Amino acid sequence: MTQPTQPQTAQARTPQEIRQLLEPEKGPITWPELQPHFARGVVLHVAEELPLLDAAVHLVQDDKPRVEDMLTRGLLARADVDHAKDWEARKPRFEAVVVAPWVLVREM
Repeated sequence: MTQPTQPQTAQARTPQEIRQLLEPEKGPITWPELQPHFARGVVLHVAEELPLLDAAVHLVQDDKPRVEDMLTRGLLARADVDHAKDWEARKPRFEAVVVAPWVLVREM
């Protein structure tokens, strides 16, 4: 993955502008590549029904009500030991996008 591009003034940008900035940053990653980020505690798992870039846009915008709603509904969750054990056993590939400090992932 390339270095993340963070919009300097996220609140001044529209969701579509943020999405356009993040789209080129989205890409595939394997579990072994993801492990160092997991060890730092910065991996967020995005549920299949939530578009990856939608979650990323809400984080960039610091949209606390939306992020809290996604967390409460289980659409967004910090990857835990159970995720890691499962991913270690299966070695899936993910699509990922970095919204520093977070790495948002979903299995491909």
